[in-house]
Amino acid sequence: MTLDLLKETAEREGIDLDSLDIQGLAEEEMFDEEVAKNHECCRAAKVYGEMVDDWFDLARDLFGCKGDELNLNVLPKIPNVSPVREGASFEEAVQVVRWYQHQVYVKLMRAIRGHLEEKRKILDEFANDSDGSAKVALIAIDRSIAAWGEIRNHYPLRDADILDLLVHLDRLRRRVEKVFPAARGFIRPGFDKVHLNS
Repeated sequence: MTLDLLKETAEREGIDLDSLDIQGLAEEEMFDEEVAKNHECCRAAKVYGEMVDDWFDLARDLFGCKGDELNLNVLPKIPNVSPVREGASFEEAVQVVRWYQHQVYVKLMRAIRGHLEEKRKILDEFANDSDGSAKVALIAIDRSIAAWGEIRNHYPLRDADILDLLVHLDRLRRRVEKVFPAARGFIRPGFDKVHLNS
């Protein structure tokens, strides 16, 4: 039934389904996927996701449980600090790190694949979708860096490990900005405000 509907719509729109190079398109898509997976930004993003898992696995001794089941009531005793306020900021930081942990890789894969596709087309007059995906990855990196800074405030004894993560993220951020120089300026409809000059 779906195939019949597709044929009917193609006929109505004047599209000759038999003329489409399905095999060629599939091969092109597979090629783009492999190129994206092997791109330095995507490789670094994948490594970051693994580094986060490793950090939380090693930190389970601090939390008294598995890294993905953190008991956030177990906070270090810091003098002159409100445990409720600090606990909330620590919990938020952990949630931010976990939320963006794999999203950086996913968004960069989409950005690189989109960039490859855009290079085959002429899209100079319009903002590229790849820049939008790269912008989301950059936002995820920025927020992750801030969250790791908050976690670092709570666990100074794990400073070296957290610094490794921060350095890795900062290098990744600089690479993404180099590959997608227009990404920060991309306007995401419904998310970013457009500033009009009056």
